Amino acid sequence: MSDALRHTAISMSGRDPHERGRASTPLELLFDLTFVIAFGTAADQLAHLLTDDHVREGIIGFCFATFAISWAWINFSWFASAYDTDDWVYRLTTMVQMVGVVILALGLAPMFESLAEGEHVDNGVMVLGYVVMRVPMLAQWARALRQDPERRHVVKVFIITLTVSQVGWILLAFADTGVAVMFMCAAVLVAIELVGPFVAEHVRDGTPWHPHHIAERYGLMVIIALGEGLLGTTAALGVLIDVSGWTVDTVLLGVAGVALTFGVWWTYFVIPCGDLLSAHRSRSFGWGYGHIPLFGAIVAIGAGLHAAAYLLEEDDHSTLSETQTLVTVALPLSIYLLGLYLLYAALTRTVDPFHLLLVALTVVVVAGALALSATGVSLTVTLLVLALAPWVTVVGYETVGHRHNAEVLASLPGTTPN
Repeated sequence: MSDALRHTAISMSGRDPHERGRASTPLELLFDLTFVIAFGTAADQLAHLLTDDHVREGIIGFCFATFAISWAWINFSWFASAYDTDDWVYRLTTMVQMVGVVILALGLAPMFESLAEGEHVDNGVMVLGYVVMRVPMLAQWARALRQDPERRHVVKVFIITLTVSQVGWILLAFADTGVAVMFMCAAVLVAIELVGPFVAEHVRDGTPWHPHHIAERYGLMVIIALGEGLLGTTAALGVLIDVSGWTVDTVLLGVAGVALTFGVWWTYFVIPCGDLLSAHRSRSFGWGYGHIPLFGAIVAIGAGLHAAAYLLEEDDHSTLSETQTLVTVALPLSIYLLGLYLLYAALTRTVDPFHLLLVALTVVVVAGALALSATGVSLTVTLLVLALAPWVTVVGYETVGHRHNAEVLASLPGTTPN
């Protein structure tokens, strides 16, 4: 009994991809907390630059930041789903990776500031964070290379592409290049790193990741990203209460922020991703990496609500108008909702005409909120109208759309809903 409770070294030969009851571990949940810090920093920086008349720089920096954050999380999560041994070696290497994420988060502010200055991209600290993350990650892949001979060819591809891309990032961090050249080189390095998972899932048999476990992990990351929406709502409410006290606008803003966040949560979890991935493992590549803009959009909704808080302050802390501030929430919300439908269509290889109707109705709601703002309706009221956008999908699914889900699940070969 005592041996079973100790975290002695275990052979990293791969987990059973059909293991029953597989769920996120306490270590994975602890690891995710570091990304709360990183996403929060990215959202704060975006809100600051948007309201300080650096819209273009803020958007570019935010896209780069959320990509880097999501990319790091995806690297760890898919490896963990396939090879989590939970022994002392695995735990300590995960701890070092957590340090890397914290360093990455500390490097976000200098990166945003450098973009605002417009001369170059200061991503040195971010790259340092990645080095701290990648060294233990490569050590874990090397361990799998030795202890999982059945998948040696796949593991080698991951090791080579991760090493090459990381060396490229280090060289790029020291190079004195302009913003455009830096991002062009970054695109090449990203493409190199994508070779690993693409070959694993499309050329070889892949790693033994667990579909329901992966679906749960992504759902938990969505919830973490949604936390920015609640933080943004709280920040805006705090400002409004300080300025005007408890008023009707305060109530409307609180309802809008919570309803918006809750509606986004509801829409994401109507998709039975675990069952779909279990039946279509070959479609995991597009689904997994397709979540990067989804994560970014959800975090950006929170940043938009932070921008609303700046606008509501009496000391002119925002250069945006009320309509422009509303756009900072409406745009990422629209990207999220459209991305969700596209991911569902790509994963199921189906197009439901009813979904097209829901998308059209959602566009009407978003356009209506913007039109009201353009006519002078207050920001709190237009945010409340905008909060109805995800609820179009919620109501549509609960009344009619669930039938399409049932049909898709019924057509899956040899699977039952989990």
